[in-house]
Amino acid sequence: MAGAGGGEGRGRFAGLAVVVVGYGSSGLLSANLAPLTRTLPGAITVVVDNRTTDDERDRMRALAADQGWLLVEPDSNLGFGPGMNVGAAVALEAGADALLLLNPDATIAPDEVATLLAVVRADADALVAPRILRPDGSVWFDGSDLHLGDGRISATRKRGELGVRDAELWLSGACLMLSAELWQRVGGFGDGYFLYWEDVELSYRARRAGARVLVVPEATAVHAEGGTQGAGHERSGEAKSEMYYYFNIRNRLVFAARNLDSSSVRRWRRASVPIAYEVLLQGGRRQFLRPVAPLRAAFRGVRDGLRASRTSLS
Repeated sequence: MAGAGGGEGRGRFAGLAVVVVGYGSSGLLSANLAPLTRTLPGAITVVVDNRTTDDERDRMRALAADQGWLLVEPDSNLGFGPGMNVGAAVALEAGADALLLLNPDATIAPDEVATLLAVVRADADALVAPRILRPDGSVWFDGSDLHLGDGRISATRKRGELGVRDAELWLSGACLMLSAELWQRVGGFGDGYFLYWEDVELSYRARRAGARVLVVPEATAVHAEGGTQGAGHERSGEAKSEMYYYFNIRNRLVFAARNLDSSSVRRWRRASVPIAYEVLLQGGRRQFLRPVAPLRAAFRGVRDGLRASRTSLS
């Protein structure tokens, strides 16, 4: 671990830690994170640099040293959730009492951070997220629903249109804030996910630990989706990576096996194929002109999800 905690003196952000997990993200962090952390006096910044190349690690070391960030250097790629757990542990050891979990391809202004922090300071049992926009100004996230009946995901704003009755709100890990106390009570992100659905589980378990889970509409962030996977700034309806399809399809059943009773797991398993198709449709229909990669990812995701959930039925 290299670097030192950030900020000159103590300010209104004292006690806050910004925790970011990167993967080949030095360019994104220089553009997105550095301008933010320079304007958060008193805050700590922890960056977990999941292993890519020696050159990238050297760039991250130089950037972290220049910005005064705490840098954690795993020998391999831990994934998002486990990486965040490592970074949060460093932040708590450094004295943080609130955590802002942020993607490298997300940006948020200091005043928006302050709005989220005020909610968490007023209620240590609050798990909060801002409205998140795409770079073009369209809504990327303003609350998502988990349908407990079959494991579908839909935007909370569509509850009335879809007639949803069995949904629970969950918050995107792209930009998320909570108290250190709540983080420790929930136990951080669950293992076994690598990417995707760990934020669904965090929200689900936080609520069961007595937390309020809410979007703070007065706060806004921007997320250039796909930047952390080297796919550029994906727009809604554009083809996504095989990794996106695979883990979103697989991890739905990992979540079920870890959190639901056997009858619910059976219902989720029966819906696996149609829901896998719905996940693929998030990337638009044009990708099916060359269907090998998305269909391969979907097949593997369904297969491995069914395997992962089988043990919960015994």
